Amino acid sequence: MGGEAHNSSGLPPFILTGLPGMETSQHWLFLLLGVLYTVSIVGNALILFIIKEEESLHQPMYYFLSLLSLNDLGVSFSTLTTVLGVFCFLLREISFNSCMSQMFFIHLFSFMESGILLAMSFDRYVAICNPLHYSTVLTDARVMWMGVCVFFRSFCMIFPLPFLLKRLPFCKANVLSHAYCLHPDMIRLPCGDITINNIFGLFIVISTFGLDSALILLSYVLILRSVLAIASREERLKTLNTCVSHLCAVLIFYVPMVGVSMAARYGRHAPRYVHTLLSLVYLFVPPMLNPVIYSIKTKEIRRRLHKILLGNKF
Repeated sequence: MGGEAHNSSGLPPFILTGLPGMETSQHWLFLLLGVLYTVSIVGNALILFIIKEEESLHQPMYYFLSLLSLNDLGVSFSTLTTVLGVFCFLLREISFNSCMSQMFFIHLFSFMESGILLAMSFDRYVAICNPLHYSTVLTDARVMWMGVCVFFRSFCMIFPLPFLLKRLPFCKANVLSHAYCLHPDMIRLPCGDITINNIFGLFIVISTFGLDSALILLSYVLILRSVLAIASREERLKTLNTCVSHLCAVLIFYVPMVGVSMAARYGRHAPRYVHTLLSLVYLFVPPMLNPVIYSIKTKEIRRRLHKILLGNKF
């Protein structure tokens, strides 16, 4: 590769990275990653099955949870092949187009998760601050359209990224920092002017993650104000308890994301494996913990899950 520039049509494969310096001793991670993928995929599939089968869960809150579980399955499957390939079989090469496709789907599902969490915060806001109009505000048709809007917003935001990358010449060593393809990682490789890419990247981050997190925060400020107006302490705690699962889902999505961003910006002198581990946490923790949290906090899901585990009905 050297200093010779390549356009996207003649680009050699990208090289994925496992744990730097531990390539020959990282097979033990295969077992751990296999368990994490299994928990994530089986857990989210069970959530979808239980919501479909349990009539009492046919409510807007659980429709949004279904979208979240479906999205988490997408996150898991979009990284499955390359992560297990790198850590188990040391298969580090990935073609340019395959890398672009993986980048597209990883970011698509990340933007969708943020949008779904925003929709779920709106659900909690209406349920607590305007309960008498809950069924009229969040009808099945409106929930469906909110889901469609989340998808199309995410798709429109991410769609230009592969084309903005493909127009650039590549003349550096095509070694990525992770076991999968991410836009912030790939944008370091071209030797052309990446100003447009950086501006557009900043725009979509602010208009998705930034806007969504601000609106989620606003919804909880309004919820808290409404809850504090309730006279009974028991009722206040009971009302806040309905938000715990969603708050946990928000935290396990945004906290690792902030950690990865801070490490990329301020941790340049940190060992490379720190960045790799943080990025794995960012992609693994939400899909794995979301079904666990909702199974623990939702009585109907917990009861049906108990029946399944006892073999009464599947």
